[in-house]
Amino acid sequence: MPDPVIASVGASSLGRTDLPGRDLFSVALAEAFDGLPDPADLVEAVYVGNQSETYEHQIMQGTLLAEWAGLRNVPAERVEGCAAAGALALRHAVKDVRNGEHEAVLACGVEKMTSGGTSGATDALSAAFDRAIEQRSGVTAPSQYALLAQRYLHETDATERDLAEIAVKNHANAARNPRAQFPKEIDVDTVLESNPVAPPLKLYDCAPVGDGAAAVLVTTPELAADLDRPQVRVAGSGAAANNIAVAERNLTDIEGARVAAETAYEEAGIDAAAVDIAEVHDAFTVCEALLSEAVGFAPKGKGYQSYLPPEKRADGWTDVQLSPSGGLKARGHPIGATGLLQALEAYEQLTGAAGDRAVEGAETALLLNEGGVGDAVTVGHVLTTAEAAR
Repeated sequence: MPDPVIASVGASSLGRTDLPGRDLFSVALAEAFDGLPDPADLVEAVYVGNQSETYEHQIMQGTLLAEWAGLRNVPAERVEGCAAAGALALRHAVKDVRNGEHEAVLACGVEKMTSGGTSGATDALSAAFDRAIEQRSGVTAPSQYALLAQRYLHETDATERDLAEIAVKNHANAARNPRAQFPKEIDVDTVLESNPVAPPLKLYDCAPVGDGAAAVLVTTPELAADLDRPQVRVAGSGAAANNIAVAERNLTDIEGARVAAETAYEEAGIDAAAVDIAEVHDAFTVCEALLSEAVGFAPKGKGYQSYLPPEKRADGWTDVQLSPSGGLKARGHPIGATGLLQALEAYEQLTGAAGDRAVEGAETALLLNEGGVGDAVTVGHVLTTAEAAR
């Protein structure tokens, strides 16, 4: 059977909003189905990426959003993998279509993170840590990633300024993205002089808390053609779960991300060098450096050069452009929607709808979405405009 395709995408505004999650979803759905038949006439199943019920005290998100989309008596499930929830929803949709179970599946994600304030978001995110080993010590997500950053700076030639440059690059990309939570450029000094959060990470090294939703229609090439929509082929998908506790891992070898990406590459019949653009999970600036190495874009210890133009990077780097959307760092990171926002960016890039932020000649994209700390769970997808090999 031909590979599934993405035929339409949509998103709500990103950032702090008064809208509840179901209304954010409605905005994303309306954009995705603009010019298409009603969802009830197309969609045969729904998967919802949603990190935590604590923000709005709401479970049953699959049923809720199916109802909100006007769907009745279809399979509808909430998918949870902390910040990888959105990519897991996409992966389930892709598998359903690939297996011939359904012809059109809605993968969506939503999070209303601001409803509980900073303390509520901190507590909800901390639930992704090992309860017995980590949660009881009071560690937070920034402090966990600070451990990775400290170790990375110790093992490599990278400096805090290099990490700051990653933030500068992603803010520059976000400045050209009308969907971005922070569509503004910054300079290195702004990052380095921002308040410390968990040394060496500072405020501008960290992705923001925010609200948002995204919707992606996964279908068959034939149905996408009937709908007269641009289509992007989902050529590969991979996932891997490492252990939860950070203390049990090599802090600078993100093994699960490597496995997820290599699985997606193999399924797509490509290698890392074939990827033109990548949306990687830069919840903190050090993540972009570590993930660039894990997925094969950069040689070991040189991932921090992701902010440089390809011709100025070390030997062994590919020509990939990272996070043209602005990434989690500046586009925004409404947890359950993040993996689908990555898919939205790749779809717009590969179909010529990215406007001023378009990467010229981009034909193949890698999406890498992680949940928990590092690679507690990682999901990778390869999207391409290239025809499948026959």
